[in-house]
Amino acid sequence: MSKTEADAKETDAMKAGAKETDRRMTERVYNMNKKEILEIRKQFTPANCAITRICGCYVDHEKEKKMESKEAFLSLPEEEAFKYFDIFKKTLSGTVGKNILNMEFPIDAEMPGGTQEFLLKLRSSKLQDDMLLEEFYDKVIEAYDCAENYYIILIHAMYDVPGKSSDGIEMFDASDEVYEYLLMSLCPVSLSKAGLSYNAESNCIQDRIRDWIVDMPDKGFLFPAFNDRSTDLHSMLYYTKKSEDLQPGMIDQLFGTKMPMSADTQKETFKMLIEDTLGEDGDYETVRNIHETLNQLIEEHKEEPEPLALDLTDMKKVFEQSGVEAEKMESFDRNFTENAGEKTSLLASNIAETRKFQIETPDIVIKVNPERADLVETRIIDGRRCLVIPVDDHIEVNGINVQTIKMKEREENQETYN
Repeated sequence: MSKTEADAKETDAMKAGAKETDRRMTERVYNMNKKEILEIRKQFTPANCAITRICGCYVDHEKEKKMESKEAFLSLPEEEAFKYFDIFKKTLSGTVGKNILNMEFPIDAEMPGGTQEFLLKLRSSKLQDDMLLEEFYDKVIEAYDCAENYYIILIHAMYDVPGKSSDGIEMFDASDEVYEYLLMSLCPVSLSKAGLSYNAESNCIQDRIRDWIVDMPDKGFLFPAFNDRSTDLHSMLYYTKKSEDLQPGMIDQLFGTKMPMSADTQKETFKMLIEDTLGEDGDYETVRNIHETLNQLIEEHKEEPEPLALDLTDMKKVFEQSGVEAEKMESFDRNFTENAGEKTSLLASNIAETRKFQIETPDIVIKVNPERADLVETRIIDGRRCLVIPVDDHIEVNGINVQTIKMKEREENQETYN
């Protein structure tokens, strides 16, 4: 492609971006949901592969480039390609809102010379501009906080998006758009474990040869986003293996996008909201009811592709339905705004515990099936506050079956009742 053609294509992309800005100001802003993410993941197979080019840069713990590669993806050996497919699938895996985050470019990042413009140029180059690639690697190395060796993988792909009928059936002969995108995976590279191995050639046990293994990605991104099954130049998708480790510095330097609230921060925010609203006399039953109400909402929403997001109004209803006193609800709006922000939404999957219900005291930890949290009650017995758990004759202590009361006591009790 000539420089003139490349510039013309870039101008068209920016014009499309301007139109998208107008649309974004007047219509709903879409986020990639799990169905759209799955649609892109499905391309990472030999039959559906839309990858045109793959580039890589191996960086050591001193932030020095040790190796660079670039080639057509379809020229890779089959076994090697399959291993890359696994890495790319992993980069688009996890829970939306926890490991996979939708990010939107602010207006200043879309200005000439901004972070979005650089990514657009990189995409338009189809990864065939060596100077752009070197600049990209340098940006990543500078921004990525990692004290170990790692491998930067960057791919360019062009997905011919099939149209869909009104009943959701894909029509591959009715494509409306080609979705052109970049996907980056940042993979740690670690030294294999020391040990003994069997050498088939010499038929002996010997010291294992240690080599450097490319692990599954720690970070990654998809640009542009595939929102509403269409190209969205104003958004991107960010992947993090650990939800508590977003690396905000890298997000700011590489993308300049709005920093989302991490899953761990959302959970802590929700905890503070409960404590501030209920005050010092927050009781067990009310807190249990709040968690049960949340879990019920998640269950009702589980078939929806979009994650369940709760804004101030939605969260207020959760508290009211859970039996929080009207007097305490008077300060709810202020508590929500101070802890989360007036226009912030919290994802239900990030703040609710659907797999466990845990009660702790300084010396005791009780884990309860979330669906049977009603079994635990609080009572005053002999002047002391107690947790009461009804049990039948079968309980286990460190895996040993025991009786709740001794046989003699049981017989005495039966005689008394008879």
